[in-house]
Amino acid sequence: ISFAEALRFFQSADLSACRKKVQVTVRRQGLAALFHFLFGPPRLQPQLQGERELALAMAQCGLDDNERVHMRILQTIYKKLTRSRLGCPRYGAHWEELGFQGVDPGTDLRGTGMLSLMQLLYFVTNARTLPLALEIFKLSQHETQNFPFCLMSVNITHLVIQALREDSLSRECNRRQEVIAVLNDLYVAAFLQLYRLWKGQHKTMADSGFLLKELQFSTKKKPKQLLKSLEAYVSRSSTTDGPHHPSLPSESLQGSQDGEEIAFMGVCDPQVELEGEARLI
Repeated sequence: ISFAEALRFFQSADLSACRKKVQVTVRRQGLAALFHFLFGPPRLQPQLQGERELALAMAQCGLDDNERVHMRILQTIYKKLTRSRLGCPRYGAHWEELGFQGVDPGTDLRGTGMLSLMQLLYFVTNARTLPLALEIFKLSQHETQNFPFCLMSVNITHLVIQALREDSLSRECNRRQEVIAVLNDLYVAAFLQLYRLWKGQHKTMADSGFLLKELQFSTKKKPKQLLKSLEAYVSRSSTTDGPHHPSLPSESLQGSQDGEEIAFMGVCDPQVELEGEARLI
């Protein structure tokens, strides 16, 4: 299934139960609320709020075995990452090989729902980003630098949701007059940055919590910088033949030392609360 077809499905689906669970923005009180109002980022324009609510509703929508489109999304992700023409069973160890925690991918989508699978679908079906997705998936299976690819993807979607709810993306969404496309680009940009740091600095799972904290800072405070980095990568890729290997940064991201420690879902325990009400499970 294509991303466009899957998105049309969610646009026309009855997500009323999911919409009831949506909290559009992070709740702030007292001085924090006043400071955000006076000095924070601009608010999302009214004509874009429906698209934001759709994205957040998808994040509240669980994987449904009885929904054919959900299953097609899952199968497409499997086929694109494994480059197989054959489908796979709904449950089984093959999902663990892709980087889910167990035999059922649906159990890993807490807090991100179908939005996390939609972003992964976008990553592996977009001709501009598929080569990068395959490079990252290959790195995730490295003998010493391995990490759970799909679980990492879910965590990055969680950071993107957090940035959206804190109005960190409103300026870019207002400029482009779209929301979901901005979310997808930020998701890919964050994955690209993670890949550069992980590969270039020879990171392992022991570093995952720290790197996610770095990404949390960048997605919330420097989304424009991440998006420009992705744009430069895509531009270079389109002018070269064969697979493109992202250039490695000379140093790590800066400025996130004051944030709280992030719990990498399923790996770093215990659960830790993040700023506002957003948290990474």
